[in-house]
Amino acid sequence: MNHSLKTGFSFGLTSGVITTLGLISGLHSGTGSKTVIIGGVLTIAIADAFSDALGIHISEESEIKHNAKEIWVSTISTFLAKFVFSSSFLVPVILLSLDSAFIVSIIWGILLILIFSYILAKQQKESPFKVIGEHLLIVVVVLVVTHLTGDLISTHFK
Repeated sequence: MNHSLKTGFSFGLTSGVITTLGLISGLHSGTGSKTVIIGGVLTIAIADAFSDALGIHISEESEIKHNAKEIWVSTISTFLAKFVFSSSFLVPVILLSLDSAFIVSIIWGILLILIFSYILAKQQKESPFKVIGEHLLIVVVVLVVTHLTGDLISTHFK
């Protein structure tokens, strides 16, 4: 996989998983509304995917190392990865009860991060446990903080 494609894919996957899990966690505890969560996930899959793609585009341009084709490959692959991975969380939310969907979404997100982190560690010849541990720690922190934030909002603004 070339640098531009790898940049977009890895950023899109990671951002898609972390952002969407955080949103689901916060909205699950804050609203308990399937409709609100579906709307939030779709918003991330569209608006945040465009935002991240533009961010990668500008970041790659600012490095003054890449040609236009490489920049656009990073941009498009970021958008597509973010869109696909964020949208994948709609499946459990639509098909399952909200509490079950929340658990399945956490498992799905952790599985995606775990597999990608393992592959990344192997490519970089680093300890998979260290890389996976770092990345999963961030996932757990995001889940806890967004869940507590949702609880706080629910308690103070209902």
